[in-house]
Amino acid sequence: MLIVTLASKSGWHTDELDRAARQHGHQHQLARYEDLVGFFGSRRGLRSGGVELERADVVLARIIPSGSLEQIIHRVDALHQLTERGVRVMNTARAIERSVDKFWTTGLLEQAGLPVPETRTCEAADSAMEAFRDLGGDVIVKPLFGSMGLGMLRVADEDLAWRVFRTIERIQGVYYLQRMVPHEGRDVRAFVVGGRILGAIERRAPGWRTNVSRGGAATAIELPPPHAELALRAAAAIEAEYAGVDLLTGTDGTTYVLEVNGIPGWEGLQHATGIDVAGAIVDQAVKRLPEPAIS
Repeated sequence: MLIVTLASKSGWHTDELDRAARQHGHQHQLARYEDLVGFFGSRRGLRSGGVELERADVVLARIIPSGSLEQIIHRVDALHQLTERGVRVMNTARAIERSVDKFWTTGLLEQAGLPVPETRTCEAADSAMEAFRDLGGDVIVKPLFGSMGLGMLRVADEDLAWRVFRTIERIQGVYYLQRMVPHEGRDVRAFVVGGRILGAIERRAPGWRTNVSRGGAATAIELPPPHAELALRAAAAIEAEYAGVDLLTGTDGTTYVLEVNGIPGWEGLQHATGIDVAGAIVDQAVKRLPEPAIS
């Protein structure tokens, strides 16, 4: 069986998927989003470098590299086309589109009845200032598209808010503001694969930011059943077969779903728990393949 990982470059995660695929008896190839070529007409297909993507049994979609709007759309459309042509893609383009867009994710989580921090989105600086005041004058400003905590800023001063919002206005950004949830410097990352909790870690750090990629420390934990249910429902809300779900319990005892990552990293989780995450992803990827026809 041929598994292709589509990514921007090789690294720890692609190496882990390569190892797991080969240990499980499959062939594995790495292909780059930047090398995608689509053929239509007399020749039909999708390839990346020397890899004919439609010959793959499974395509594992990893982080889509930054680029122009047209480049991003081209890369995501390639995932859609593969699915439409019968190639199993995990996670699907649809799930990835939902998870990378915080506006869309938050709406889906709320529609699923999951607790999310009070949030405002808008496009005008004056509207952002109004939202800042409505949310209590202490907010987390997040980029609409982003991961690993990059670009997040806590704003608890009106003068600073004015400067931050005018800067976002100049780059024609979208304002995504969440009320700051008071907490004890820790949150939870639950890793969901195939509708079950594969493992979970508690992340701790001084201050309000707990991402392992930003210096937080990870410890393996057993998720309480109510928190496990939140994580499973959150992954299902964006239709992700595997996902990293971030949960935060405030000082008032309410547990919120902060984020669902449809292209999650797992290095911190694996080091803390010893779980073979890549092996679980590969198993899930091949598990739902159709049985070959009997001739």
